[in-house]
Amino acid sequence: MIKLNYRNVNSIVIGSENGLDIDSEFMAYKVVIKRIITDLNQRKDKPSQWLQWMNLGYSEETVWYVKEFASMVENRFDNILVLGIGGSALGGIAITEALLKPYWNYLTKEQRKGFPRIFFMDNIDPDSMNGLIELLDLKKTLVNVITKSGSTAETMSQYMIIKDLMEKELGDDYRKNIVVTTDQKVGVLRQLADQEGYKTFVIPDDVGGRFSVFSAVGLLPFALVGLDIDMIMSGVKDMDLALKNTDIYENIAAQGALIQYLMDIKLGKNISVMMPYSSRLKYVSDWYVQLWAESLGKEYNNNGERVNVGPTPVKALGATDQHSQIQLYNEGPNNKIITFIRVENFDTKLEIPKIFEYTGIGYLGGKTVNDLLNAEADSTRVALTDYSRPTMTISLEKVDEYNLAQLLYMLEVQTAIAGELYNINAFNQPGVEQAKNYTYALMGRAGYEDSANSLQEKLVTI
Repeated sequence: MIKLNYRNVNSIVIGSENGLDIDSEFMAYKVVIKRIITDLNQRKDKPSQWLQWMNLGYSEETVWYVKEFASMVENRFDNILVLGIGGSALGGIAITEALLKPYWNYLTKEQRKGFPRIFFMDNIDPDSMNGLIELLDLKKTLVNVITKSGSTAETMSQYMIIKDLMEKELGDDYRKNIVVTTDQKVGVLRQLADQEGYKTFVIPDDVGGRFSVFSAVGLLPFALVGLDIDMIMSGVKDMDLALKNTDIYENIAAQGALIQYLMDIKLGKNISVMMPYSSRLKYVSDWYVQLWAESLGKEYNNNGERVNVGPTPVKALGATDQHSQIQLYNEGPNNKIITFIRVENFDTKLEIPKIFEYTGIGYLGGKTVNDLLNAEADSTRVALTDYSRPTMTISLEKVDEYNLAQLLYMLEVQTAIAGELYNINAFNQPGVEQAKNYTYALMGRAGYEDSANSLQEKLVTI
């Protein structure tokens, strides 16, 4: 199992002004945490609670259908193109970047063992979209369109462009190159998929986008490029079992949630930095930023009171950002808690040759880059402690399907527990919906005429 070390948030280590008395806080919140964990697990099977993501690890039917489809299309396509934004893409990017061989899309087909390249069109910048479209042979590309609502403007505009191009190149056969992941019953994309006869996969009810990585949203792309989705689901299930423990002293998601919450409300440390020391985990930070920001940044609490709460998540990468951000973290405002992710065993080892021994860099010779990276992690953690800056460390034995699934699922549960501590709804995003509605109005969507007129007036004055 992955491990959490929270020693360096303890007031014994960094002082009472910036640290917590962990033992007394855990004791004070022991009953509250037990109630929250029990309540989340009791509510997860009830409709409209948006907790069905807690059951995704047990969805054997989805795994079977995904594996069957992946087997059917094996060796048929050179490229997988995922159309999606936010939760429809970030989890897929995080896991494929972590688990596929580095520079996967640059490898030969033989080096990829016959599996296709994978691309995520996760934004609507026209230059990058045109560049990718020109790069791909659409005849040899399987397109996975992902949106639960089926009306996401960014994703549906991408789909309209790709569908038009494919139809021109492939004729009626283009339908074999499109697979859709969307709601089971409703939405424009569901309607179009049924009309066009696309193969479809379902995003279950009460699963929000940022919690959907272990549904077909993630599992389908993972299987198509040869990742072991059985091991992914095993990691989720084992972590879920561990996190059912209602004892805060045994539950790392509860520990992380409570520490982050108390650092914010008691000590004003409302910036949460996620800093993996592994380039393969770089995009886990991107995924975490959405999970934390969209879930916990809320104007109103569950009692209808205006609270404007939510820690600000920041992504970083060790050792790269030691040379760009650590100066601020050490000597700037002491308003952050930094979570390191450390990998104990890398897949490969890279030795530094014993050369230039007569110079100031000779000490590096004979060591490994593995040693250097973990030394960087340890030294940064200690340096931050010297400056009384709180840090936690999550440790993974290695980066593989099992451990990575544990990590992401733990962070999802941590987020849900934190939402309960803040007494907010961690599963809606009204602030996002407002901007979506304005976009619909500006683009002329029917039913948004009044909003369009109001918005045009605001654009003149703002």
